[in-house]
Amino acid sequence: MQNAKYRKELEAAIDVVQRACRICVDVKSSLLSADGQVLEKNDQTPVTVADFGVQALVSLELGNLFPSIPLVAEEDSTFLRANNLAHSVLTVVTEKSSSPNELTQDDVLEAIDRGANVAFAFGSKPATYWVLDPIDGTRGFLRGNDVLYVVGLALVVEGEIVLGVMGCPNWHRDLSEESNSEDLERGGVWSRSGAIMIAHAGSGTWTRRLSDIQSPSKMFHNWTRCFVDEYSLVREARFCIPDSQTWESLPPSTSLQATTNADQVGNGQILLLRTCCGSLCKYFMVASGRASVFILRARSQTIIKTWDHAIGMICVHEAGGKVTDWKGNDIDLAADQAGRRILSPSGGVLVSNGHLHDLIIEMTASTSSIV
Repeated sequence: MQNAKYRKELEAAIDVVQRACRICVDVKSSLLSADGQVLEKNDQTPVTVADFGVQALVSLELGNLFPSIPLVAEEDSTFLRANNLAHSVLTVVTEKSSSPNELTQDDVLEAIDRGANVAFAFGSKPATYWVLDPIDGTRGFLRGNDVLYVVGLALVVEGEIVLGVMGCPNWHRDLSEESNSEDLERGGVWSRSGAIMIAHAGSGTWTRRLSDIQSPSKMFHNWTRCFVDEYSLVREARFCIPDSQTWESLPPSTSLQATTNADQVGNGQILLLRTCCGSLCKYFMVASGRASVFILRARSQTIIKTWDHAIGMICVHEAGGKVTDWKGNDIDLAADQAGRRILSPSGGVLVSNGHLHDLIIEMTASTSSIV
């Protein structure tokens, strides 16, 4: 990482994701006792001041450092404007901004809308842009326990993902292989210091404690290299699936049953990890070697967003894993030529340790037409 091509961009991404995670922690600490902190968008998806605060902070900081690089992100300011909540977001952003005395509510609203592509449209040519998911797993963020959620940021250069940063404030650093999935979901007895994961094209995937904030001169010290697990037999693999889908709705279920009890995995069964909300934390699981496979099925009405996958894709790739659609094709980031906001993978998304990839593709190809 010391000699990484996009070191300057990576340093900025690490710094702003760490500060964004602190916004999440601070907002969550007051979430249950403060009125107006929990919001609800028109699609009934829960969203908080933290979502908007993270997007505003990241947009402002990256806009100052790299003004020519646009941002693709989840939120826009419509809800905030309609409900007069810009001041609440300004407050949390000001506390973490590098230029707090200069910010106004209009600055925050404009920064949020920069990520919504309000004033920017991509063409068909390869493009350079940031991709941000302010909080992936918002439902987990809103729960009163320690369910995992992720702040994710990636940089795409000429159509290729060159770096990714994921911050997970509730990551359980000392997770034991013997611990069951219910303990994992509830937080268990492990240290919850959080973790940050970074990846750079050609330089691997790395993690460290989220609380280990270093000086800029030591930005790349004390990191641990990440690798996917080595399982090559499907029955030994540990699977993740979206919270909105069941194992029975996926093609492999025709030949394999699933159990969430790690101590009672029988013949013809696989271990299904009930890990977290959102997609990025499942990428985090695979890239760190704690899960082997993540399967997402794309139904006809499913809209797959870029920010739910781009950041995790490079982290898994650089850890030795693989990400494709169900036919084994690479995910096309430019499928949505106008906005770069929507992905269209055939069948869905398959994330694996690489060793199991072809086997899972064969299973989905042989049974997807009847499931």
